[in-house]
Amino acid sequence: GTLTSAALVWRHLPICLVMGLSSDTVHFGSVFRPQTMAPWPELENAQPNPGKYVEGTTSPQSTSPGKGKETNKNDTGAPVTKIELLPSYSTVALIDEPAEVADPWDLPELRDTGIKWSERDTKGKILCVFQGIGKFILLLGFLYFFVCSLDVLSSAFQLVGGKVAGQFFSNNSIMSNPVAGLVIGVLVTVLVQSSSTSSSIVVSMVASSLLTVRAAIPIIMGANIGTSITNTIVALMQAGDRNEFRRAFAGATVHDFFNWLSVLVLLPLEAATHYLEILTDLVVETFQFKNGEDAPALLKVITDPFTKLIIQLDKKVLNDIAMNAEAAKNKSLINIWCKTFTNVTQMNVTVPSPENCTSSSLCWLDGLNVWTTKNVTFRENIAKCQHIFVDSNLPDLAVGVILLLVSLLVLCGCLIMIVKLLGSVLRGQVAVVIKKTLNTDFPFPFAWVTGYLAILVGAGMTFIVQSSSVFTSAMTPLIGIGVITIERAYPLTLGSNIGTTTTAILAALASPGNTLRSSLQIALCHFFFNISGIVLWYPIPFTRLPIRLAKGLGTVSAEYRWFAVFYLFFFFFLTPLAVFGLSLAGWPVLVGVGVPIVFLILVVVVLNVLQSRCSRILPGKLQTWNFLPLWMHSLKPWDDLLSLLQEAQDGPPQAQGEAPGTKSTSSSTAL
Repeated sequence: GTLTSAALVWRHLPICLVMGLSSDTVHFGSVFRPQTMAPWPELENAQPNPGKYVEGTTSPQSTSPGKGKETNKNDTGAPVTKIELLPSYSTVALIDEPAEVADPWDLPELRDTGIKWSERDTKGKILCVFQGIGKFILLLGFLYFFVCSLDVLSSAFQLVGGKVAGQFFSNNSIMSNPVAGLVIGVLVTVLVQSSSTSSSIVVSMVASSLLTVRAAIPIIMGANIGTSITNTIVALMQAGDRNEFRRAFAGATVHDFFNWLSVLVLLPLEAATHYLEILTDLVVETFQFKNGEDAPALLKVITDPFTKLIIQLDKKVLNDIAMNAEAAKNKSLINIWCKTFTNVTQMNVTVPSPENCTSSSLCWLDGLNVWTTKNVTFRENIAKCQHIFVDSNLPDLAVGVILLLVSLLVLCGCLIMIVKLLGSVLRGQVAVVIKKTLNTDFPFPFAWVTGYLAILVGAGMTFIVQSSSVFTSAMTPLIGIGVITIERAYPLTLGSNIGTTTTAILAALASPGNTLRSSLQIALCHFFFNISGIVLWYPIPFTRLPIRLAKGLGTVSAEYRWFAVFYLFFFFFLTPLAVFGLSLAGWPVLVGVGVPIVFLILVVVVLNVLQSRCSRILPGKLQTWNFLPLWMHSLKPWDDLLSLLQEAQDGPPQAQGEAPGTKSTSSSTAL
């Protein structure tokens, strides 16, 4: 019997080895444990798996003590040995794997902590329904005031910096420089908080021959960059929670990086080839567009009745300032008279000399005075506007500061309430359905279509609200709380860029005949610029650099939240102002200062890529940035410095119950 059992074991040993089993074999109620070296060295020190046993009745010769055995009796009284399974008996890995680190960009699971619907009684279900309806109404109300606050914020910025922005356009010699035109577009759009306003000024200047289409294209590119500051400001409102702020700031700045990267590629290309000017001129000549109706006011129909009760501006003043009209420089932007009547009458007036007469037949002398007959236009004021600042007699700057503070306060409050309401509504199964609907791709092989459909959705939604700033700002809190991923927000943002240009095209088609061609060509330049940017940075997945750059900036800003404010001022104010100042000094100064800086930035970028991808090809000293002082390659020293400054401003912290004047030992908290 022993020989037969040994023969069977020997026969089945290769099968056991192939299947990953050890040489321990349970056969005919006996357990054979040959005391030989295990087939795999790592099995000799394998740890037992707790709670996993194989049972078998044992014969007397198998009762030798062994590791991981438990002997009990079954129902018949026969001894039963439980042998602890080693990893070779199962699919458990034989090595300890490091614990998976949670991806900070994974969407959080919004758990429903309330009472389940099935556990509610009739009264509870009715209350739950009314609560849901109430939350939905509140959400719409806060969203309405959120959009209105953005409109008032734009008016406030125009009152504070509108005249300065108009004076930027008045220097036509600087605008011939494409780089200067770009930064002027950025600064003006940041100051007036509206790309539509800056674009309309450019259109008016082109129509009046104060600016050529070629010089206007860089300004339109700059306006495309400047309009993305609004949702970046909105993202700052979510700085209270690091994870929400990481996602929200990345979702907002993906718009910034797309615009900056597009300009870095397309501005030199346009300066060298003028492809946008040639293409749009060809389109306008080919289709022979005619005057159409005004662009449909969809969202404005709802928001204007409220915002016009707060402030109304005379947009013509900015256009007049840009065109060097002296009378407009001292005129207020606040609209006082909304209903006027223009009357043209013939009057006898004095002129300096007979050459200034209307005609020789309508010119006569009366002593030393020369008289003629001219048509004189009188504007009669009939009805005042109905807004709260119509009779305030405050200067534009004071009204602008008041509206700026109030609109930012309302914007912040509405955003906080929207986030809280969305957080309470989007729980459990509702959140699962919404996240799957927004973030799931189409089945293979049509997954690639999903992103392009998102671009169309973003364009359509922006066309409805008629503002890319409103659409992207409303989407920012959704990204922060984890409803929309960065990867899905990116094509929606690209679509919003397209949507805002279609609104401009419709507005251009409604222009008078003398400005139709120029305004339409400028609007088409804006449209094809965004299309070119999408072609560069979306179709091929590895070219979607804005997503990776935005995630990197979001991670840094979540750790050092002051860096988000620094980014905002540096890229939207300090850099454009510095470039504008160098442009005033002339091309030699701009090139002499700008080229070394650009070269240094390129070297740093290339070294960073090589250090992360293939550092072995670099010299040992260049494989890291440790050869530089810490403050040159890390934000930690700057963070410590700001912490010390904050501590010095607030005074040394005192422990609770500590007498004044006693030295505190509590440590300061880093920003």
